[in-house]
Amino acid sequence: MAAFIFSCTKKLEKESNLPDPLEAGWNNQAVCEVIEDNEKVRVLQCVFPPGVGHERHYHDAHFGYTLVGSTFRIKDTTGIREVNVPTGYSFYNEKIEWHEVLNIGADTAVFLIMEPK
Repeated sequence: MAAFIFSCTKKLEKESNLPDPLEAGWNNQAVCEVIEDNEKVRVLQCVFPPGVGHERHYHDAHFGYTLVGSTFRIKDTTGIREVNVPTGYSFYNEKIEWHEVLNIGADTAVFLIMEPK
């Protein structure tokens, strides 16, 4: 269901011309911040108030956890869809070639993204 959402991980070399989740923002404003970065993992917290999204970006392997959910419009290689991401939802992706998201819900969504190095 929501396994499309945010993240990335260690890069042996950057394969994409797109930004990673930390580099990507919304209207020139950051939406993610680093809350841990060590030799094993990078952890991002990403916050999306209603009407705020995440510009097109890619992800390497990552695990995500939804601290506060909302409804998102997702655009990726499969098309455009609307997805309700509930609070407490977790997901893992090996890789996301690209996607962009927009919070179309009423709540400010908050995600933790854990990227192994």
